[in-house]
Amino acid sequence: MKNQSLTRRHFLHSTVAAGAGLTILPSGVLSGQNAPSNKLNIALIGAYGRATAHYDTMSAENVTAICDINEKHLDIAAKRFPKAKRYVDWRKCLEQKDLDAVVCCTLDHTHAFVSIWAMNRGLHVYCEKPLANTVNEARLVRETYLKHKGSLATQCGTQRHAFENFNRVRELVHDGAIGELKAVHAWGDRQIRRDGYLPAKGEPPKHLHFDLWLGPSPFHPYNPDYFSGQPGANCLQWNMYWDFGSGQVGDMGSHTMELAWNVIDAGLPVSAEAEGDKYNPQVTPVELKAKFTIPANSWREEIPVIWYQGGAMPGSPHETIDLNKIGHGVLFKGSQGYLVSGFQNRILFPFGDSADMTYYNRRPKEKILPPMGGFQQEWIDACKGDKKTSCDFEYSGNLIEMMLLGLVAYRVGKKLDYDPVSGTVTNSSEGENLLGKQYREGWTLNG
Repeated sequence: MKNQSLTRRHFLHSTVAAGAGLTILPSGVLSGQNAPSNKLNIALIGAYGRATAHYDTMSAENVTAICDINEKHLDIAAKRFPKAKRYVDWRKCLEQKDLDAVVCCTLDHTHAFVSIWAMNRGLHVYCEKPLANTVNEARLVRETYLKHKGSLATQCGTQRHAFENFNRVRELVHDGAIGELKAVHAWGDRQIRRDGYLPAKGEPPKHLHFDLWLGPSPFHPYNPDYFSGQPGANCLQWNMYWDFGSGQVGDMGSHTMELAWNVIDAGLPVSAEAEGDKYNPQVTPVELKAKFTIPANSWREEIPVIWYQGGAMPGSPHETIDLNKIGHGVLFKGSQGYLVSGFQNRILFPFGDSADMTYYNRRPKEKILPPMGGFQQEWIDACKGDKKTSCDFEYSGNLIEMMLLGLVAYRVGKKLDYDPVSGTVTNSSEGENLLGKQYREGWTLNG
């Protein structure tokens, strides 16, 4: 059931749209996006670290709830949002009746939980990446969003999407600068190695609710090193463990593959295969190469999309181009050349005697894709308007489902045939079983 605030906002919007000159509202009620009557009531779940990147944007709205398993983080957030109610359990936070929207900056292994619970309660959701930790989680997040598409605004936190380079790369490929698209290679060079889960060490301080930090994951003993990272980057202390994250597949993989995803207009893969470090049942691989088959669409043929991480790299298109100097990048291979891109730069490399660029149908200036503006602000505006965002939970759900399927293929050690409609692995019972996971008693994904 939608809360009263959201219903009121929907009423105001629909009345103005249908009223065609009929004024039935008090003067000034709709005088601007940030008029008192048009501000969102937002819950900030995960209130410090990465959440601080949202403080400025949310300050123009009403932050009416803050939630964090660390009460010292709540103290910090309360200085910025002193009127917000405080919670340590996000499930209790979502019971607050005046909410319109949620910004989720929690642990990776609760992203899908918070997003699904919030949407089930009629709340708009901005969720930091990765959107999910298993294939089944990704599918349920997307399915829940599609039930509410048109009424709820969602955005996955791949904020690099706002770089104008993303538009330029899309234009070059779609306008034929490299001919017909043949393959896509994406990579990240981050390498964080761990042997296994940390041993028990000490007791959680009183301000830290460690059992809520574990959430739906299996029990692990407290160790302060899980919390020893820098604010905004503490995930690098724990996201490489299977029970807490998906390693670089979900971390920088979400960002880097999105640079490719923005171009190729992909659906879900029909196969996945992967190889990398020797399997460790506690720690996700550092070095990994995962290959996916992406079906054809209206403007391109079927293509392979390959992800590399932790030292694995694609071959360079030419000896003069050193891909290793691009920490996170994408190589688009075409019939007439290559496009190499980082997040904020690109190299166009025509290749072969026939690559005379006469086939490049460069778009006119008036059709150049405009800057999107602020990434968080796009979501805020969508909550109040047409509900459309660049990285909604359908687009981003498809991306992370593909990436997480690569981890399943890595664990099984064989090429998996995948039915994207049913979300099933058709040639491996082991692979099918690894699409999801068991959660601790008391934790429900679809709540």
